[in-house]
Amino acid sequence: MKTPELLVTPTSIENMKNLIDAGADAFVIGEQSYGLRLAGEFSRNDVKEAVKIAHDKGKKLYVAMNAIFHNDKIDELNDYIAFLRDHHVDSIIFGDPAVLMAVRETAPEMRLHWNTETTATNWYTCNYWGRRGAKRAVLARELSMEAIIEMKENADVEIEVQVHGMTCMFQSKRSLIGNYFEFRGEAMKVEKQHQETGMLLYDKERDNKYPIFEDENGTHIMSPNDMCIIDELQEMMEAGIDSFKIDGVLHSPEYIVEVTKLYRKAIDLVLKDPEEYEDVKDGLLEKIEQLQPKTRPLDTGFFFKETVY
Repeated sequence: MKTPELLVTPTSIENMKNLIDAGADAFVIGEQSYGLRLAGEFSRNDVKEAVKIAHDKGKKLYVAMNAIFHNDKIDELNDYIAFLRDHHVDSIIFGDPAVLMAVRETAPEMRLHWNTETTATNWYTCNYWGRRGAKRAVLARELSMEAIIEMKENADVEIEVQVHGMTCMFQSKRSLIGNYFEFRGEAMKVEKQHQETGMLLYDKERDNKYPIFEDENGTHIMSPNDMCIIDELQEMMEAGIDSFKIDGVLHSPEYIVEVTKLYRKAIDLVLKDPEEYEDVKDGLLEKIEQLQPKTRPLDTGFFFKETVY
């Protein structure tokens, strides 16, 4: 059984240092001009520092360029890609083919991870992007574990799966909340993505609260629960899943560190002593439940849920 990568989204350079100590193997960072729903905002100077910190510790650093780009941003892509190439970032995460084309022009040797968050739902599509240069596919969050394992069996690229954190349910490029407040004659400052605004969409019928915030990429409505698969890792590890991602968006740095420690322990136990993992996995889940904000229950996402279309 191979060791999967434990991939985490830090909120800052300091948080990243703490996550290295907690057992993270790799990091996703970026700035909202190019990346979607990042846990923190990392300037170019931050990226330089983050690369050095990661590589000094034998870790990997990936930069997100998975936004949906319009014509006004196209001229910026090559310059940003050249910057990432020159500072030895390990991979660029993309969804828009415009990034793929710009990488071919500017940094053809750059490693690519394909991530649209919605359309990676079958192994054939993953391999399509693999034939065009992607080395990894980040699977959609709406897949069952059975489907994930089947995709890994047939994929020619690495497979990354989110195992913890909230998921995006809706995104619009429009400033929906800002437009609403403007309509009411009220001013509202659109915060940077890594700053919690405290806005919630409340569903009275289901008594669910959906976090909502705006940034440069528009309006995002997030899931009312956090996905948590810490007690179901063994089957995916036996299937050879390459990377497990903990998404820290809208969570505190301290929360992300503590959750990372628990997933590190779970992964190491599966590798070393699967029977001991079976004995303690419920306890690991209980520890995460104790860390969990009261307004955000845990569930298993779509891993064991039948999706009805």
